[in-house]
Order: sequence, then C-alpha cells, then structure tokens
Amino acid sequence: MNTPVEVSANPLHSSEHDHQKCVSEALGTAEHLCVVRGVQLTPIRHQVLELIWESHKAVKAYELLDRIKPLQSAAKPATIYRALDFLIEQGLIHRVESLNAFVGCSSSGHQHEQLLLICKHCNEVEERPATEVMQALSQELDQAGFIVHSKAIEIHGICTKCVALYDEQDG
Repeated sequence: MNTPVEVSANPLHSSEHDHQKCVSEALGTAEHLCVVRGVQLTPIRHQVLELIWESHKAVKAYELLDRIKPLQSAAKPATIYRALDFLIEQGLIHRVESLNAFVGCSSSGHQHEQLLLICKHCNEVEERPATEVMQALSQELDQAGFIVHSKAIEIHGICTKCVALYDEQDG
C-alpha cells in the first residue's frame, strides 16, 4: 500500500518547462555578465557552458570532453578543466561535489548560496534558494566562530517526477 507523498511543484518537471528558453536565458545571462565584468566568454567556454545546460543533470568533465571533441578536435582534459574553472569563478555553473560533476547555475546574476537537490534516479539537479535554511545555517556558523569560504548543501533523494513515475507504476 502506497502512502501519498506530498511534493512541492518543481518547475523543471512541469509540462510548461521550456528547456530551450531556459538554455537561451542562461547563455544570454552568461554573455551579458562576461561583458559587464570585462572577461571573455571564449568559444570553448561558451561550448562547455552550452553542453552543461543541455539538461538539468550534473555532467562530469570527461563526459564534456567526449561531447566537445567533435566540435574541438584539439580539446584536452586541461582545456575542459580551464573552462570549468572560469565558469565556476564567474558563478555560471556549480560543482556538485558529491558527484564530481557540474551543473548550470540558475541564479548566476548574483552571489548566492546553494541548496542542490540531486535525484538518485534521473540525476537531475534542482537549485533552490532555501533562504531560511541558509540563514539558520549562517547563525550556527556565526555562533561557532567559523569563517565560511563557500556554502553549498547537497541533498540526494528522489525528485517529484520520479516519485510520480514510481506511484504510476505501483499503481
């Protein structure tokens, strides 16, 4: 017997999610931010960013290398890692530490902390602001006298889409 699971709406899993618009906006934001910051979004950096944004799934560096080889035959691991370092430094992507992979940043226009929800079935990663969680965590860190370098919380579980598929199959 299945117990109904209450889940919040996830825009990534709605039928209205226009992924092409999502990608287009992310690339447009990246181009704009690089111009404003006076840094170059070189063709290879742009291609790596575009490949990362092909889905909302975390992608590993060597997968990016395999996918970029047909476009840039001279690409080497160092080429990919330099592009990834630049994209992280500019806040355009996030490193998903637990997966040793990368995902596009949906809030690259401003500095922020990360709550990443990682589905163990479909591997999609949803970035959430979780303002109250981050404020509570900041208070704890302040009380501990801990100086934070960066803050990201990764939570592994099952996304709403996969929960719904499981419920349908279980029926």
